Amino acid sequence: MVRISGIDIPAAKRIEIALTYIFGIGRHNVSTIIKLANIDPNKRTKDLTSEEIGRIQKAVDTIPTEGSLRGAILDNIKRLKQISTYRGLRHTNQLPVRGQRTRHNARTKRGKRMTVGALKKEDAAKLEAAKKEKAKE
Repeated sequence: MVRISGIDIPAAKRIEIALTYIFGIGRHNVSTIIKLANIDPNKRTKDLTSEEIGRIQKAVDTIPTEGSLRGAILDNIKRLKQISTYRGLRHTNQLPVRGQRTRHNARTKRGKRMTVGALKKEDAAKLEAAKKEKAKE
């Protein structure tokens, strides 16, 4: 198994697909990396020589990936929150940032559904009694 930027690259896949397993490298970046490293994109990872792996590693080092990229993204979000932009406030409230609607969807961001203010009088009385008992203990 080949290890590039601290990530194990799958051996059976073509190199242009295998490099996308690294965070921050997509299909477009792969084409530039392969051109820089001067490698056939259809070659399998297991067929690469150590010299070719070294060239790929040098080409990947020119692009921000993995930890440095994740840190940069977190710094950008922190900056948006600090200067109180609309996007920063949406991040703070854990709501969708890019204009999606939240009336019916956005379950992954908003979490599990919670009913608010729709209790029958009997149920509300039971709930209050349970809270009082818990407070006494």
